[in-house]
Amino acid sequence: MKLTVEKRFNDRALLAEQLATKVAGQLQEAIDARGKASLVVSGGRTPLAFFHALSRQPITWSKVLVTLADERWVDVDDAASNAALVRDNLLQGRAASARFVGLKTPHATVEAGLALATDWLGALPKPLDVVILGMGNDGHTASLFPDCPNLKHGLETRDTLIAAHPASQPLARISMSLATLLNSRQIYLHLEGKDKAETLAKALADTDVTAMPIRAIVGQKQTPVDVYLYQEEA
Repeated sequence: MKLTVEKRFNDRALLAEQLATKVAGQLQEAIDARGKASLVVSGGRTPLAFFHALSRQPITWSKVLVTLADERWVDVDDAASNAALVRDNLLQGRAASARFVGLKTPHATVEAGLALATDWLGALPKPLDVVILGMGNDGHTASLFPDCPNLKHGLETRDTLIAAHPASQPLARISMSLATLLNSRQIYLHLEGKDKAETLAKALADTDVTAMPIRAIVGQKQTPVDVYLYQEEA
């Protein structure tokens, strides 16, 4: 198992600063070694403090390419758009000079847009330098949901991206496949709350990836995974 570090915090701001410092250091190391760096981030409310802290880090942001682990198939200015979330919270201040590569194309459906979105991601250095993932209480990560009809495809394909239509979600999604997520130098699992701590413990206690797709991340031996967990003191 590549779950190499598990850090627990009772201070959300401290977690954000420490994770931002760690990620920034790895991005700068990649830039110094290879001329550019790739950063994959996730949406939701959990990473906002981290985004703000990371945007203040003094690295060569013009050499960083930022993209998303997954995206809802909505306009990039929609309130549900992860691209809008990243634009408004990460690509600010020092980080405004980073290059953002989105996943939402002009096509009407995810399936129609997969080829173009895959072409866009061709600009990112591989392996990906840093991937930041979240996790739902159902054990999903990115848009690899347990109730996604083509979950098996997402876990097994060598394709860069998949179309995802989870039964529990109102919107179609585009997501990096498991193979793409694992083709990285470092994965961070960023979690908040007692419920997420309990979900992680459940995930680590079994190996059925179809029941909890996050197990395909925390149970693999290819890529280091560090967990940063915020949980209020009891």
